[in-house]
Amino acid sequence: MENNNTSSSGILKTAQHNFQQAALRLDLPEPVRQHLMQTKEQITLRFHPALPSGRMLDACAFIARHSDVLGPAKGGIRMTAGVSADDVAGLAMEMTWKTALIGVPFGGGKSGIVCDAASLTPEDKEVLIRAFARAARRHIGPELYVPAPDMGTGEREMGYLRDCVSYSEGVSIPRGCFVTGKPVLLGGIHGRREATGKGVVYTLVSACRHLGIEIKGLRIAIQGFGNVGAVAAKQLAALGARVVAVTDLTGGIIHAEGLNVEALLTHVQQTGGVAGFPDSQPLSPDQIFGVDCDVLIPAAAGSQITAENVRNVRARMIAEGANAPTTPEADDVLNAAGVFIIPDILCNAGGVFVSYLEYTQETQREQMTLAEVEARLEERMNQCFEEVFDYAKKNNLPMRAAAMDIAVSHVAEGLRARGVYP
Repeated sequence: MENNNTSSSGILKTAQHNFQQAALRLDLPEPVRQHLMQTKEQITLRFHPALPSGRMLDACAFIARHSDVLGPAKGGIRMTAGVSADDVAGLAMEMTWKTALIGVPFGGGKSGIVCDAASLTPEDKEVLIRAFARAARRHIGPELYVPAPDMGTGEREMGYLRDCVSYSEGVSIPRGCFVTGKPVLLGGIHGRREATGKGVVYTLVSACRHLGIEIKGLRIAIQGFGNVGAVAAKQLAALGARVVAVTDLTGGIIHAEGLNVEALLTHVQQTGGVAGFPDSQPLSPDQIFGVDCDVLIPAAAGSQITAENVRNVRARMIAEGANAPTTPEADDVLNAAGVFIIPDILCNAGGVFVSYLEYTQETQREQMTLAEVEARLEERMNQCFEEVFDYAKKNNLPMRAAAMDIAVSHVAEGLRARGVYP
């Protein structure tokens, strides 16, 4: 495994740009700007797990805690071959604003394990995540940094991490919530896996309501068909929208009259990807942004809509299911063209909100029903959208600028309230 932390990160540049613009609009004092521009803690871990095959890995991982002004750092564990230290720093900064905006008592954190998760067997992956948990144990805790699933990891890996913590403490159940996104049987919460995708849908429905757009018949194009994209597609189809195009790592498909989403979900479960789905035409993954649609949902990786392809976008609305999918240069073009953007720190905040519910549930040794979780999620996403929409309208700002202003002002206020550190 190669250390990829020397590359320039579009995610970090985007996060820093968005913060700097908000700092200017809010006229933040220079010391506050400097404080929030920096990552509070960033470490590199090296560990060497022996896989069941006998092969030993030279593994590299990064952990970043951007801010703990409002609470312990919160952010997922990303496992991809291309993740870098700068990516992790940028994503941790994004999490600071996301948690502040959605109103949960967390700060921003993130982890990255440099590895192609798809190249590992399930047994290899378990060994790797357990090795990461042992190496990172001093940096994970309910009042320090609480990880969760991200690209390349899921509830199974979070269960392994929790087990490692239990073993290290010599207890059956850890004292407090060390990780969210776990299996329900191990202290997880109902609805966590679907929470991000459903949050995307809730904000999109709110946007349509405020803009006077009928969601029935709305044409949707989705980049990425994992937990976020697939859940959003299913929910939107149930509301009467038409999912006309989808891409993932295996390829892309398009059908102008609308894809059969239920059949597509079955196809993906059986084949591992959207490519080859019957009753559709093949679509090159890089053509998804040029699809004639009403709503584009980038739900894959960061820095996908760029200065190079932004003028191909034909959608009138973008709902950012992924983290930092739009670069600042592309953002300017879209704003000038009148495209309505639901920014990532609002649009995909459903996952961290339900993670907060899981955190409180495990801390208090309670268990919420799925109906309770979904009701609270919908209420919070709608409430947050209203706040951002009203602020944007009042101050004549794009939605991203409004969301950033609200989030950054919350963190800055918390920083001032804490006073001068000893």
